[in-house]
Amino acid sequence: MNTDKLLTMALNGVDALGYRLDQLGITGKVNRHNLAAFLMVEQKHLEGEWDSIQVRVNRRRSQVETLAHQIETRADALLTPVLDRINRFSASQ
Repeated sequence: MNTDKLLTMALNGVDALGYRLDQLGITGKVNRHNLAAFLMVEQKHLEGEWDSIQVRVNRRRSQVETLAHQIETRADALLTPVLDRINRFSASQ
């Protein structure tokens, strides 16, 4: 079945439900416009949540990369003199 047909059927169902509820005096707020507005608001809400998650992941990634760089720098600073002495000792023998 075509997505346009499915969408039309769904919207007609929402309109019919809203009409029946309005006839019963329950509410006049169930219609395709309010449903579309609700879906758009929820879509933007989910997009905002996704962006927030992405920011947190990128922040943690940056922190891990910084930590790895600091460890490499300190390891080089500690190991370079030791390796130089070992190389000098090996060369003198």
